[in-house]
Amino acid sequence: MFKSVLSLTLAAALGTASFGQTTLTAIPGEAAAAKYASISQEILRAIEKGNEYLKSKQNPEGYWAQHTAVCMMALLAANKEEYAPAILKGRAYLIKQQNHFAPDNPYNGGIGYGDKQAPPIADLSNTSLALEAIYYSQKLAKDGKYGEQPDLDWNAATEFINRCQQNPAVNKEPWVSNDKSQLGGFVYRPGVSSARDKKSAAFDKAEPPKAYGSMTYAGMQSLIYANVDKNDPRVKLALKWLENSYSLDENPGMGVQGLYYYYQAMSKALSAMGIDTLTLENGRKVDWRDELANKLISIQKSDGSWVNTNNRWWEADPVLVTSYCVLALEQLYHSIPR
Repeated sequence: MFKSVLSLTLAAALGTASFGQTTLTAIPGEAAAAKYASISQEILRAIEKGNEYLKSKQNPEGYWAQHTAVCMMALLAANKEEYAPAILKGRAYLIKQQNHFAPDNPYNGGIGYGDKQAPPIADLSNTSLALEAIYYSQKLAKDGKYGEQPDLDWNAATEFINRCQQNPAVNKEPWVSNDKSQLGGFVYRPGVSSARDKKSAAFDKAEPPKAYGSMTYAGMQSLIYANVDKNDPRVKLALKWLENSYSLDENPGMGVQGLYYYYQAMSKALSAMGIDTLTLENGRKVDWRDELANKLISIQKSDGSWVNTNNRWWEADPVLVTSYCVLALEQLYHSIPR
């Protein structure tokens, strides 16, 4: 499922254009061009260097070991109508992966790994990636040129997202914390051993899940894809958790585990919401584009790659991690106010 979701996210990116993709609007700002002039050139150089590294790691047969889709996402950009049938085929596949369980099952409405051998559960990471691809292909699906297309049960998806947030106002799962430091954050998946579905419960952990940075960006972004207003209390709580937990040295709540996934999730979510600055708990205003770009540029290796010292979620693989960083910089660069 992970590869399938990434493949369609790539397809959606490839089709950002005249043949029917939803696009994001650049953030307005008169002095922005001058403000970001210097760092913009550094970002472009870092992207180019990262892309050259990825090209050098491509197998002669055309694939990248285990990470073909995410590498292609980082390297390719096109505007070709011939991709439309493949995009819609992948979109329909993702929609089929949505869980349709009993309404009180914590995994209802979410999307998991989509494999017959996978447990009958869902998680916010796969759901967020799927929603992104489905969201950006919705205009293409609705234009009628390719016949009637299926659609996601967005209400069920939104309920699943709600069940991943540490927010007692919308999440009635028994594990939801009363700890104020958790309020607004998102967890990887909503099930614990008390889950009502025995098959699902067998794969859940006994301890309540905790919020962490990369999932909170993924959750906030997923609410936006589900057409929840950015001024909705759920979104505002998530943003406040992220501002209070802001760090570029760790994935808040996870240390360095998943740090580079966190970087690309941050760039994607804040760009989608049109946010220029974050206001931290101590009142400091942070230009997240400037800080994140400088951070990534400063830790890029001489061969153009990036790599995590921690192997959790395969982040000791420089090909995967370089893809994350190139994606983060590309998203950041294209969201710079023009």
